Amino acid sequence: MAPTTALIDADIVAFRCAASNNVEDGEEVAILRTGKLMRDIINVTGTSKYYAFLTGGGNFRKAINPEYKANRKDKVLPLWLKSCKDYLTKEWGAITTVGYEADDALGFYSTDDTIICTIDKDLDQVQGHHYNFVKQEFYNVLERDGLRHFYKQMLIGDKADNIVGVAGIGKVKAGRLIDPLYLEEKMFDVVAGLYEGDEARFLMNAQCLWIWRKENDIWKIPDGLRFQ
Repeated sequence: MAPTTALIDADIVAFRCAASNNVEDGEEVAILRTGKLMRDIINVTGTSKYYAFLTGGGNFRKAINPEYKANRKDKVLPLWLKSCKDYLTKEWGAITTVGYEADDALGFYSTDDTIICTIDKDLDQVQGHHYNFVKQEFYNVLERDGLRHFYKQMLIGDKADNIVGVAGIGKVKAGRLIDPLYLEEKMFDVVAGLYEGDEARFLMNAQCLWIWRKENDIWKIPDGLRFQ
């Protein structure tokens, strides 16, 4: 059954459209491009409803790891980013999250009847329909593949978010270690073993990388498993 509801990563919509016309007199064009991208996403996905999400303040991940996204603190943002976000809120009803990120809202709003619209690879953890609106690609994520993606991220880390994984492991090696595995128990054991007894760092990374599947879905070691 085709999804009827688009879940839109409005953070990325706003950023890309603001950055596309980052000049002093570029506000009007940036906002027009924001509206066009929203309409394009809805039209291409063929959905009759949508929810758009923006990340607000009080991100719980920064309490878990004060260095989370600290590498972005000096990054210069596009001039019209706030204008694009305000437009999305006022004209498109975008929902601003508090205490968690837009990614998490995309995760816990996801059902068999929705399609996640983003370019963020982190959402590939989440089972269901997906649409990359830059590459204009549709794809599905199976629950098992979503788990594999999470555990591979635990090994690779995430430079964009300042999360350090396991030294010497990149995308290819992580795939060789995790992709052949079916049971989460095996994935957990492989990754935990490579953290070499550092359970605190393992948990910190897992809780920062995990995308919520329900509200307040802070990651914890699955029942029956134990960090060695």
